[in-house]
Amino acid sequence: MASSRKRPSGRTLAVGLSGGVDSTVLLHLLSRKKDFSLEAIHVHHGLSPNADSWERFCRSLCRRLRVPLVVRRVKVRKTGKGLEAAARQARYEALMKSRAGVIALAHNLDDQAETVLMNLLRGSGARGASGMPERARRGGKTLWRPLLAVPRSDIVRYAREQGLEWIEDESNADEKLTRNFLRRRIGPLLEQRFPRWKEALARAARHIARKEAGREEMLRGFLRSKGLSAPSEAKLGEMLKQLGASGARTRIRHEGKALRLYRGKVLLEEEFPQADFRSVTWNGEPRVPLPALGGELRFRAARGKGIALDSVQKNVFSVRLRRGGERLQPHAGRPRRTLKNLFQEAGVPPWERERLPLLFCGDDLVWAPGLGIDVRYQASGARSGLVPAWQAAR
Repeated sequence: MASSRKRPSGRTLAVGLSGGVDSTVLLHLLSRKKDFSLEAIHVHHGLSPNADSWERFCRSLCRRLRVPLVVRRVKVRKTGKGLEAAARQARYEALMKSRAGVIALAHNLDDQAETVLMNLLRGSGARGASGMPERARRGGKTLWRPLLAVPRSDIVRYAREQGLEWIEDESNADEKLTRNFLRRRIGPLLEQRFPRWKEALARAARHIARKEAGREEMLRGFLRSKGLSAPSEAKLGEMLKQLGASGARTRIRHEGKALRLYRGKVLLEEEFPQADFRSVTWNGEPRVPLPALGGELRFRAARGKGIALDSVQKNVFSVRLRRGGERLQPHAGRPRRTLKNLFQEAGVPPWERERLPLLFCGDDLVWAPGLGIDVRYQASGARSGLVPAWQAAR
């Protein structure tokens, strides 16, 4: 039976052995290899009245194959995601306690197709549509699925040819479980019209997975370019999942910074404490430090542009944060518009807008960073002016 590709490097390898036909065949195949140390791990959930007999079967099988067996008993606590998900989580946690560096799992082509279909129906996005990877890192170990491209029918055929016995989990007939419902009801219907639907979904999952890997490398490169280290594979995947959800509310903390998503681009935001900022008076100084906002205002003298110097000398100016409803007219040929619309047009992310210092003369908004100076206060012709700039700390 054509099964595994090249085995991941590692001196010790453990097979997750449930006693079903898939894991029985995987253990049988790997027990014939001689270039690594092999053990089996059976996780006893205690959820089935047959759990003890399954353990006895696994012990008997491992004795015949001369493979050491470790039995781990777990208590499954039902969570909001259901008993099936809780049992899976407990099983993975038990497997991660193995001394082996590589954990071999017996997921096959049918499992992959069913997983992809379930994830698509749940609307889980590209990461869910990529299915299960053949190899993945988790808890410092490599998870390896060497049968992922092998149909279940081939696995059963091999087991019969080799005279192998296996157990049948009675829960596999419970159609209240989503996977069983798809396997027993939906799968046969699909096969009538699309005989190779499993292969097609698995192939699509591989294409999507390659794109996901490319996205991971792009995110790693982005973090490196900002002087940040790449997180673990699990955290990187979670980052991509959150970023894939889109929306300006997405905020992922990493090494004192925050990754934000705006208009399809990943941006880096400095982590500042909540701004406790009150109005600051400006009397024409060339610099106005604003540590609460993480930077300072700078003004340079110019002729024919900037804020008219005579206006500065005659009026009281103040620096404040946005309160809502402010309007600005940077161009004489255009109407006065709200800051919200101007910021949107300029592509200023929403989270930056709340921390930008605004310059006022009384209740008049005079200047906003990135937008310009209101026409009522602009220096023109030969008039002297002061050109403002917001310098954020780096």
